[in-house]
Amino acid sequence: MKTLWKMIWTELKLQLREPVGVFFTLAFPLMLLFIFGSIYGNEPSDYLGGHGSIDISVPGYIGMIIGTIGMLSLPIALSTYREQGILRRLQATPLPSSIILWSQVAVNVIMTLLGASMLVIAGFVVYDLSVPQASLGLLLAVILSGFSFLAVGFVLAGVLPTARSAQAVGMALFYPMLFLSGAAMPRQVMPEGVQKFSELLPLTHVVKLLEGLWLDGVWNQTSLAVVVGLLMVCLVISRRTFRWE
Repeated sequence: MKTLWKMIWTELKLQLREPVGVFFTLAFPLMLLFIFGSIYGNEPSDYLGGHGSIDISVPGYIGMIIGTIGMLSLPIALSTYREQGILRRLQATPLPSSIILWSQVAVNVIMTLLGASMLVIAGFVVYDLSVPQASLGLLLAVILSGFSFLAVGFVLAGVLPTARSAQAVGMALFYPMLFLSGAAMPRQVMPEGVQKFSELLPLTHVVKLLEGLWLDGVWNQTSLAVVVGLLMVCLVISRRTFRWE
């Protein structure tokens, strides 16, 4: 356990020294919060089901953090380590492989919770963000969704040969989902056809899962099934595709 904590601490320091990753995980969601909050405020609106714009947006922004870490940060980092021979050298040490991989998972979960916490605190302080109806359930949903997208990240890191290809494919998959899922802007303002199409995207179900717990205190069973199913499928695939060199 002591070795695992040392690995986590080392990897966390490395992540915090990476300016691009820190910006998109911690700063970019806050920037969107302040930009759209200054434009629309957080007054309840019938168009948004009686909720304020910020109340609707914050669960989506948390989904954005989850997707960014799972589909960009993790696969790029692991692909870079493999390209540079770091994974091969780590595997050659007495460290169990599980510690090496779990340290990556733990650090990215910590970054997810840190980004979400900063976002929520800013929303409470500046825009009188509504209190989640199911706080514990929301925390569990964030962690579950984080694990699900980290599993996607391990698949991408396993099948893509280089960090450059991991970045390109990750961005090509993530950014359409970002703008269609409700993570960057509320789905309620999108055309009906776009909303129906977005149901095919896993990030949409992360956002819907978080929205349901935050606004109504209920688990969206369909979205929960999609998130759990994505986790299970990607775990199976990643076990077969992950490469150390």
